[in-house]
Amino acid sequence: MAVATSTLLEKLETLKQKYDELSVLIADPSAIEDQKRYVKLNKEFHDLGQIMSVYEEYKLALSHLAEAKDLLENEVDPELKEMAKIEMDELEPKITGMEESIKLLLIPADPEDDKNAIVEIRGGTGGDEAAIFAGDLFKMYHRYCEIKGWKVEVTHISEGTIGGYKEIIFTVSGQKVYGTLKYESGVHRVQRVPQTETQGRVHTSAATVAVLPEAEEFDIELKESDIRVDTYCSSGPGGQSVNTTYSAIRLTHIPTGIIVQCQDEKSQHKNKAKAMSELRSRIYAIEYQKYLDEVGSKRKTMVSTGDRSAKIRTYNFPQGRVTDHRINYTMYNLAAFMGGEIQAVIDQLIVAENAERLKASEL
Repeated sequence: MAVATSTLLEKLETLKQKYDELSVLIADPSAIEDQKRYVKLNKEFHDLGQIMSVYEEYKLALSHLAEAKDLLENEVDPELKEMAKIEMDELEPKITGMEESIKLLLIPADPEDDKNAIVEIRGGTGGDEAAIFAGDLFKMYHRYCEIKGWKVEVTHISEGTIGGYKEIIFTVSGQKVYGTLKYESGVHRVQRVPQTETQGRVHTSAATVAVLPEAEEFDIELKESDIRVDTYCSSGPGGQSVNTTYSAIRLTHIPTGIIVQCQDEKSQHKNKAKAMSELRSRIYAIEYQKYLDEVGSKRKTMVSTGDRSAKIRTYNFPQGRVTDHRINYTMYNLAAFMGGEIQAVIDQLIVAENAERLKASEL
């Protein structure tokens, strides 16, 4: 057996022991008493379960390969030897593929990947055109979320003077939302003839996208005494009041100075719940950013370092081109891309990051 295969089996056997220990722990009724720990143990057990199912397949394939090798070396019947050779030729590339999959599974995932996300889009340089582009990006993400079957809830809007948004904040709920959308954090640049341009000249504008993992109650405990709550009337386009009740909520976290607001719902109670969720996530993101910075310093070409000032993508309308600068990946299907078909570039970014993670690991 090759040294690499032997090392891999040792790692997997250690994890098998841990998996068995976890199965005993989570079955213990006393484990439920500490909910935070119980949730963590359950997630760890589920994640290891995925590795264990591949491990069993891998062990079985190795066993079949060993039998085929033994048959090839010791069998005298030429027909049986030929069958053993055919089986070996099929199993060897299959096992190599399994080993690559297992190596990726063994690299610790970003602990936040399974979370929902809070997404902020802000118009940057370019004035009215930047706000219009921010609106286009929101439509793009909204359509993408619909394709994925994810739920989108807008919590805050500041509209542009001639369309689009100076700022829009929304939450996205579903499966592995943050792990997918985290690649969108950064500066998105657009090159096109703006609606306001009379002489047909191409302008360059930008919008900033920030994707935060949504913190759960187990992640951050907020003290009521640390939060100032202000209520006000919800406002619509142009600032006019859209209702006469003080349903909109503004929360100020006194220790950090973080301010969030929500006026999406007619109910003050619902707006407060949404605002609390966002506040929790913003406080959590401060600590999470330290983790990203630490990981980013180890992997120089990592795509999701969380640097929101980095220019990540250019949308060139005259050429119908979209280019992701992190991986030098260009597509000429801009109309479809703006219509929410962004999965292809996210897949390429995931491949690039996985390559980085494998390179950084010792597997």
